[in-house]
Amino acid sequence: MTTRHGHSDARGRSAARTTGSRRGGRRSARTALVAVAAIVALTLTGCVTWFIPPKTAQTSTPVAEQVAADLQPFYSQVLTWKSCASGKQCATAKAPLDWKNPSSGEIELALIRQTAKGTKQGSLLVNPGGPGGSGYDFVRDSVDYATDSTLQQHFDVVGFDPRGVGHSTAVKCYDAKQMDGYLYDITPGTRGSDAWIAENTSVSKDFGSACATNTGALLEHVDTVSAARDLDLLRAVLGDKKLNYLGYSYGTYLGAVYADLYPGKTGRLVLDGALDPAASNFDVTKVQAQGFESALRAYLKDCLAQKGCPFSGSVDDAMKTISDLLASVERSPIRNSDGRELGANTLVTAIIYPLYDATAWSYLTDMFTSVMKGSASTAFTLADAYNNRQSDGTYGDNSTEAFMAINCLDYTYDADPATMRAQAAELSKDAPVIGPYMSYGDIGCANWPYTSTVERGPIAAKGSAPILVVGTTNDPATPYVWAKNLAGELENGHLLTYKGEGHTAYNKSNSCVNGAVDDFLVKGTIPEAGKTC
Repeated sequence: MTTRHGHSDARGRSAARTTGSRRGGRRSARTALVAVAAIVALTLTGCVTWFIPPKTAQTSTPVAEQVAADLQPFYSQVLTWKSCASGKQCATAKAPLDWKNPSSGEIELALIRQTAKGTKQGSLLVNPGGPGGSGYDFVRDSVDYATDSTLQQHFDVVGFDPRGVGHSTAVKCYDAKQMDGYLYDITPGTRGSDAWIAENTSVSKDFGSACATNTGALLEHVDTVSAARDLDLLRAVLGDKKLNYLGYSYGTYLGAVYADLYPGKTGRLVLDGALDPAASNFDVTKVQAQGFESALRAYLKDCLAQKGCPFSGSVDDAMKTISDLLASVERSPIRNSDGRELGANTLVTAIIYPLYDATAWSYLTDMFTSVMKGSASTAFTLADAYNNRQSDGTYGDNSTEAFMAINCLDYTYDADPATMRAQAAELSKDAPVIGPYMSYGDIGCANWPYTSTVERGPIAAKGSAPILVVGTTNDPATPYVWAKNLAGELENGHLLTYKGEGHTAYNKSNSCVNGAVDDFLVKGTIPEAGKTC
């Protein structure tokens, strides 16, 4: 799930050629498409280089914390900030490799901040989702998308890469060519057959083995509980007595876990596009499939009212056309100019990606139009953007590897064929267009080198400060029901509802949402019960 974004938005492509849940995060369709527009603009106008005077390195004074002796070296470290990225500042923190055995080794956590433009209230740590989304890149490249001018006035906006992600000590699995095979190759045979399951099992074992070999000991310690402990360490070394936090999509789960572990250290937490901590792996996949199906219907209703829409008839007729299209490329994939073949899984990725943001629906129309004419090019453009695959065939980050590694430790999985087939039938019933291609997702993590023993359950975070949960009524990746559930599970949870489309709401919906979130983070004002924007 997420970059605002999200093998599924908050959750997981469990194998290369099985889809499962989708990641969620703020690196959304709109973010990528803004970048595309910027490239076009530079092509037309030429490149301008700004001179930024070098800044003297600054340090952060950690707050005094009563922690165990073997954690004291980590909590007492002084961060040194250096100028980077057009006026921002970057630093690196050290964290224990294994929080249960802090002396066994250490990892690096990458940080970037934009200092407060006005009177500083403290730090605001931001997580864009995933899992596997880079908070470092989010703040470096899109701080105005992550936060509005009000928050930038009052807070140092801090992006960080969680353990296993991006610029921090990272999960490493495959090179670009191997990743292409893992993400885009088509499994031969009938979906769900013994031979098909066996092939995907083999693919998953190979991928997991490569991750273990190339990552090393870290792979066993990229779970969200460990990341939440890192988050408390970052709070302390930044000099904040309480955590102020803005988490999107998967970042809501990270924030909720933090609040449960450190309720007395919670300052003001906003969780936008919530995951339900009590949901099982299959629950997540099922609700996401229904969410994407609902968003697809909303897109089709809009498309059918526009000129140039490739569909005709009713929304139900158009959904049937898409279902037939998926079945067609499942039987007979369309070859792209680079030799890759467009099968049903990749087409589903191309469909889902623009659904994260209603402003990207026009790209979905272009994609459907081209695929119906037998061209795979636009579909691969969208799928590549989702996977952060660059035009030269390289990958811009390790989000796929990190997504898998984190999710495999955060949920339990069952790859028994009979169970998966029963779940596939349920998904096909509840989400007949998208559901069939989100089935069999447990294969990847059931064959992971490390077995998760996590038991999901509600998070109450007893004794925490007020926590604001933001939910969008037709969010495809983190459906609204999860926001309602999380707000109800938290002892001090408060729900803000945005009635609209797209994944997450803050700083991309309207002034009502922005005002409520800003007032909460800056002033501590809790929206009135039942507030809807």
